[in-house]
Amino acid sequence: MAAALSAFAPGLGQAVKRQGIHAATIALTGAALLAITWLIGQASGISAAVFFFLLLVLPWWTLQSYDAYRPSTETMSAPQTTGLRHTLRTAWAHAHDIRYLGALFLLTALTDLFIIVANPSYALTVFCMKPTGVAGLFAKTQSPTLHLLIGYGFMRLRRWSLLLYLAYAAFGLLNATANYACFGYGRVRTAFLLTLIAFTAYIVWRRQGFRSAATPRPRL
Repeated sequence: MAAALSAFAPGLGQAVKRQGIHAATIALTGAALLAITWLIGQASGISAAVFFFLLLVLPWWTLQSYDAYRPSTETMSAPQTTGLRHTLRTAWAHAHDIRYLGALFLLTALTDLFIIVANPSYALTVFCMKPTGVAGLFAKTQSPTLHLLIGYGFMRLRRWSLLLYLAYAAFGLLNATANYACFGYGRVRTAFLLTLIAFTAYIVWRRQGFRSAATPRPRL
């Protein structure tokens, strides 16, 4: 219940658990992040605001909800400490950050599919060309399909999904570089290329969080 309340309003679950100062800190932080998101939207447009929200605000929102979910009782053998820093260490140890990225992949799979269905004439640029017909349909549908597979694998921390992502990222990097060379500078194109490089570097850095199917699942 506390996790659900904090997912609805940051800090609410902590308040129900009678962690007053902690709850107030989370609530004020959430208000500040939402205000920054609004300011970014006013200054740079809705796309920049959504990018900031997904990159920083939503992970923080999820983390504080997980913090509310965690038990607040203490035992002699396992003293419980409160605070997002301790919760972050726990989430890190259980590779919940990778699971979060998997959820983002599942979300992008749905948005890509919606774009394809809502805009049948939409053509994806592949190595400076916009293929049509069967080739164009394949080029469009490979994105939500691979995002769905990668997202599922990341949610389960499967090692095969790491290999699949790296292959997909290599293709994306080559494609983005080719399009950049053909069409030159573009704000969206540049942001995508830089984000892809940073995103891939993070996943490679966290590669130890993936495991084989035979590895026991860690407890939350």
